Amino acid sequence: MKALVLAGGTGTRLRPFSYSMPKQLIPIANTPVLEYIVRGILDLGVQDIGIIVSGLDNGIRQALGDGSRFGVRLTYILQDAPLGLAHAVSTARDFLGDDDFVMYLGDNMLPDGISDIADEFAARRPAAHVVVGKVADPTAFGVAELGPNGEVLRLVEKPQQPRSDLALIGVYLFTAAIHEAIAAITPGARGELEITDAIQWLVAAGADVRASQYEGYWRDTGKVEDVLTCNERILDDLRPSVAGAVDDASVLVGPVVVEETARVVRCRIEGPAIIGAGTVVEDSDIGPYTSIGRDCTVVESRLAHSIVLEGASVTGLQGMHSSIVGRSASVGITTEGTDRYRLVVGDHTHVEVAA
Repeated sequence: MKALVLAGGTGTRLRPFSYSMPKQLIPIANTPVLEYIVRGILDLGVQDIGIIVSGLDNGIRQALGDGSRFGVRLTYILQDAPLGLAHAVSTARDFLGDDDFVMYLGDNMLPDGISDIADEFAARRPAAHVVVGKVADPTAFGVAELGPNGEVLRLVEKPQQPRSDLALIGVYLFTAAIHEAIAAITPGARGELEITDAIQWLVAAGADVRASQYEGYWRDTGKVEDVLTCNERILDDLRPSVAGAVDDASVLVGPVVVEETARVVRCRIEGPAIIGAGTVVEDSDIGPYTSIGRDCTVVESRLAHSIVLEGASVTGLQGMHSSIVGRSASVGITTEGTDRYRLVVGDHTHVEVAA
């Protein structure tokens, strides 16, 4: 079996961050989403992974390299334009050959893995096996209608009047039969080759198409709110570790990670929280569910439930909450008074707020 990871989208819902970095590299607990996906694929015993990238590949190859540090082989495949998930599969046809493969959307987090579902696919080998989950608003997803034994009866992409609340959550397992289906379909209303249409073609042709309802945690990290929520979920599993320097005047409460070469001076840090390598935190109160990336500076500030990306600085803020500060951004203070802020700050930005 091979794997195909789709990382070529534009990430419009995650702006301003996606202007300067692929949304698939947004860090969750200081680790890019794509790293979680690659490690999850390796857990399935799959080592040959294709990564679909766009012409605006801003750092994915640099971040993942050739895959050797994960124990996998990575092949980068250029998709000229975002013309749909099925188009991405057809673009990867030479890489996939006639092998079975698992396909992941590159901004999906499934920390509990899909090993049981992959085992079921390998044992039965249906033409396609989709992973579904219940959602509150099915109109935003591809929606599956299932029979009593998990067989797929019908798939509809973003239906106006959904007949099910079971959405495709971005993980698929295919045999080579999917290639015939993709060759048979035409672009949908959005002008894209929809993978739901290809799978529905298999259903209509009488092929065996199955579904499994996912019982673990999953999250599409395509929006700021989802990134923060997912960060909290991953931090819940944090194991405390102090490899950096923490002075005697500082207090660490609960699961806190202080990475190598980080320095914590006269601070209180309540976990779960992670302080990245090379970061300096001084005279600050870091609340729970906070991830501070590499080479950051946090001085005389109080923040919680937030993400600070690599190279950013936060100075003098007393109440930053539910915020994301982009790479190399600077957040400081002015002289007008208030005590609480919510910020979504893009890369290389400078922001001043009331002192």
